Amino acid sequence: MSSKESLAHPRFAEALRTLGLDVEVRRFPDATRTAAEAAAAIGCDVGEIVKSLVFEADGVPVLVLMDGSSRVDVELVRRELGAGEVKRANADLVRETTGYAIGGVPPFGHLTRTRVLADRGLLDHLVVWAAAGTPHTVFPLDPKTLIAHAGGALVDVSEQK
Repeated sequence: MSSKESLAHPRFAEALRTLGLDVEVRRFPDATRTAAEAAAAIGCDVGEIVKSLVFEADGVPVLVLMDGSSRVDVELVRRELGAGEVKRANADLVRETTGYAIGGVPPFGHLTRTRVLADRGLLDHLVVWAAAGTPHTVFPLDPKTLIAHAGGALVDVSEQK
């Protein structure tokens, strides 16, 4: 295991190895739980941060990948999934579904296979930064590769600004 990978959560480091991804994992002394905290620590625009958000669609977990400067439009997610009700998942369901705590959920490398929606706004950036399994670690990747490894369907689910 390289020193880069050892900074990531062990499950996520294993996912990187399995996928053959060689990425630079950065660790910060202060938590980067929010997009704003992560952007400030990295020195990038908040839009370049990937938020990995778990929702419940009719009781079934779904992961939404969203750029850090945007908000998820829950009604658009509901329509995209053809669900009756969509709501934010609680902390227990997030950990049960992904294996990670809120604020450290990476876009892939989860405990369970979950449907993934990736907002098209992520493609507006050359590189995006996502959590590496802990609230203190992040990694960069081009958005197309990140979405592909997450198994994400490209959708428009951000609130209109």
